[in-house]
Amino acid sequence: MSNGKLLVIGSLNMDLVVDVSRMPKVGETILGFGFKMVPGGKGANQAFASAKLGGETYMLGNVGMDEYGERLVDSLKSIGVNTDGIEKQSGIHTGLAFIYVNSDGDNSIVVVPGANSICSKEYIDMHKRLILDCDIIILQFEIPIDTVSYILEITKNMNKTIILNPAPAPDSLPENLLNGIDIITPNESELQRLTGMKVNTIEEIKKAANALLSKGVKTVIVTWGSNGAVWVTKDKCIHYSAADVNAVDTTAAGDSFTAAIAVALSEGKGLDEAIKFANKVAAIVVTREGAQTSIPGRDEVK
Repeated sequence: MSNGKLLVIGSLNMDLVVDVSRMPKVGETILGFGFKMVPGGKGANQAFASAKLGGETYMLGNVGMDEYGERLVDSLKSIGVNTDGIEKQSGIHTGLAFIYVNSDGDNSIVVVPGANSICSKEYIDMHKRLILDCDIIILQFEIPIDTVSYILEITKNMNKTIILNPAPAPDSLPENLLNGIDIITPNESELQRLTGMKVNTIEEIKKAANALLSKGVKTVIVTWGSNGAVWVTKDKCIHYSAADVNAVDTTAAGDSFTAAIAVALSEGKGLDEAIKFANKVAAIVVTREGAQTSIPGRDEVK
């Protein structure tokens, strides 16, 4: 599948990032010590990372007619993402994410979907030609799950590689949704939420991943923070250690990991090589602050 085109269908959010010494408790007011606006959104991060790592990348999604939307589209264009299909919607604001990052580099995120919530079946139908043209399609859950299901329905017999980053993990999934997925890339908490199973050890991760495989997913790649990643198929379970780095902010690590897998596959590499490449990319991302601002280029990963 060399020279494959990559299509990300998903969210664009402006990240409003507040640095805090620790997360506030319920009802508590604390002082933050830093603030910045960083282009983000799981879909946009994946498209940005994909293009920066050398993939021929297209994006579909929605923004509002506001300054945030302009900046998000400009950020993607600046790195070479084809944004012709991104639509600016009137009467609704661009998606926003309010992110608290503590001094250990851990984050808590509240997303207000805005224009992302109107990524509809009709919008997808308008861009079927682009979907036909691309070999690898990356999806997440910051657009309506009905739309994700619809994309899986229409791509079923198109011979595409479908990668789902199931974040934010929903309470429940439509019955047949997982059936059309080639690769799913949950982190351990998303895996736990999707399966209702414990995921504290390799053995538990393997069991939970097998629950997803039994619903029709072909391959599960679990991102496991500083423990690296675990690749599970019906006949294998392989653990990849993470590089030992000083993590300052985990924002966009999972998005970059997923994008890196897609880029490697688009170049005809196998999954083993793709996961090793993605692990390196994510290891660099967590050493820097912000979403798109933390994503490395290809030369740096080498």
